[in-house]
Amino acid sequence: MLSNLLKKLINQNKNTSKNQAKKRLQFALVYDKLEINDSTLKDLQNDIIQVISRYFDIDKDGLSLEIQKEEGSSALVFNTPILSLKRR
Repeated sequence: MLSNLLKKLINQNKNTSKNQAKKRLQFALVYDKLEINDSTLKDLQNDIIQVISRYFDIDKDGLSLEIQKEEGSSALVFNTPILSLKRR
């Protein structure tokens, strides 16, 4: 029983690592196709943070910026935890 639990935990970590590696590879392939380099993506992320920060307090350590590709189209996905609304 304990050995089954350990096997499941180990397999979950392998699957998670495998899925993360697959996602990173897909992400890199989309970047290559769109010809977006790391510098451009970082600049875009900083610009988005500046705009959102005017209206919200955000967790800058918890954000992510991705380009997702589905059926011939691409989408820019920006996720960030919003801590609070800034009052004006």
